[in-house]
Amino acid sequence: MAIKLVAADLDGTLLDSDKQLSPDLFPLIGALEKQGVRFAPASGRQYYNLREMFAPMADELVYISENGAMVCDGAKIISFSAMPAEVVQRAVETAREIPGASAILACREGAFYENEKDGVFLENMAHYYARRRYAPDLLRLAEREPVCKVAVFCSRKAESTVLPALAPFAAEAQVALSGADWVDLMRPGMNKGQAIGSLCEALGIAPEDCMAFGDYLNDLELLQSVGESYAMENAHDTLKKTAKYICPSNDEDGVCRTIRHIFGIDK
Repeated sequence: MAIKLVAADLDGTLLDSDKQLSPDLFPLIGALEKQGVRFAPASGRQYYNLREMFAPMADELVYISENGAMVCDGAKIISFSAMPAEVVQRAVETAREIPGASAILACREGAFYENEKDGVFLENMAHYYARRRYAPDLLRLAEREPVCKVAVFCSRKAESTVLPALAPFAAEAQVALSGADWVDLMRPGMNKGQAIGSLCEALGIAPEDCMAFGDYLNDLELLQSVGESYAMENAHDTLKKTAKYICPSNDEDGVCRTIRHIFGIDK
């Protein structure tokens, strides 16, 4: 098997607990490129946030962003999967009824939010959305702007509070638990695994010639779709049972260590 693409989740995978990338990552990506291997950040984060994080080589990478709803090759958008406006509006209305929850609408040119009073939400949003704007009414925004993802934030209560409230959308939207604070809604069947398929088609490679790393449930389809799958030591138990391999944790630089070993790249 000749690996042609390496995809890695960000939070809990590439990023350590302090939300920092390994200082070895950029040289390692350069070494992969010399072997003809592309590198893809694969995240629930916004595309513009990922470009900012990988600024030194932003145009050289391929991106799976918004949990697969927006896929790019450098600055070129390969796919943008908009949701039906009516579903977006009902999701916003539902989020408004959840105590402590706030919604974000992910659009082609950036993200929009209507809660400008919750400091915890605003601080967390800033970590994941580099290009963001306040909108006084997300319902009206959804009438005129295509939306590829509705992200609902609720501090430390995503699984216990937000996920059950959004569960009724499962028949008409992909509902993904993206961490302790976030639940994402996208088009049905939309996930990082589906995005790998779109990316492979655009690059002319096969999914079995891809390697992927992840730690949380929104990485499940990503790991299932590739030939070589790795769950982090700190991963959700379900992901560990799904992956072919377990690698060291995000705080042990597990992704970089594994890539160096597999591809024979010296530090």
